Amino acid sequence: MNWITDSKIPIGPWAKAFFDWLTTNGEWFFRQLSALLSAVINALLFALQKPDPLIVILAITLIAWWLRRSIIVAAFTCLGLLLIMNQGYWKETTQTLALVLAATFVNMVLGIPLGIAAARRAWVYAIMRPILDLMQTIPTFVYLIPALILFGLGMVPGLIATIIFAIPAPIRLTRLGIISTPPSLVEAAVAFGATPMQVLRKVELPFAMPQIMAGLTQSIMLSLSMVVIAALVGAPGLGVPVVRALNTVNIAQGFESGFCIVILAIILDRMFRRSGQGDGA
Repeated sequence: MNWITDSKIPIGPWAKAFFDWLTTNGEWFFRQLSALLSAVINALLFALQKPDPLIVILAITLIAWWLRRSIIVAAFTCLGLLLIMNQGYWKETTQTLALVLAATFVNMVLGIPLGIAAARRAWVYAIMRPILDLMQTIPTFVYLIPALILFGLGMVPGLIATIIFAIPAPIRLTRLGIISTPPSLVEAAVAFGATPMQVLRKVELPFAMPQIMAGLTQSIMLSLSMVVIAALVGAPGLGVPVVRALNTVNIAQGFESGFCIVILAIILDRMFRRSGQGDGA
């Protein structure tokens, strides 16, 4: 059986050569992309950290009430953020929130059009499907390595890794919503002279909206699950105290920071979940 191992396919060297080529020929592109993503994150951090924390908490609470029209959701949002502030993790929470919001925004901006394309063209989804499977199943640490090489330490490689991990959810759910549109609705719209764009905008997207919103919440939750891993490549936030607690076996710090991540996850989930999805609020 030695001939099998002696004839090893050089997958690793091929991958290294590919990223070496990217580093050499695409440095300008990755530098510009890094600057753009850094600007977005810094703008979010400025909006979250510059005002007094109580003002930010009040603003987020009002947004929660406006989105859900629920006193319970608004009260939980306010009390949860006050508890995070009480525990001394407000700065880390705003850093994590900026990362999650930036990743979710990119995921939805890219994921919805890609999901529509996958729904409209079967061959597009045939190409995308194995790529999406790979993005969700390959160990995260594997693509953290090239992210570090291309973007260096900091928030940007953590953001890139988060986007790669979370973007399959909005793509798949948008496609599912579009293809689930009853054919009778589409046929009726076409019979009345609707163009393909009008069918998409007035029939398919409204019908797919619950699935699209599910993709939004899934993207948020998946992004939050990457907080600790992003901390390993220099991204600030709640993942940093978790990693420190792990390295020093600090149970108190680990529980506090982990509990803050849970509170933030519940707040974001309740804020963006559509009414009637069983949250009781």
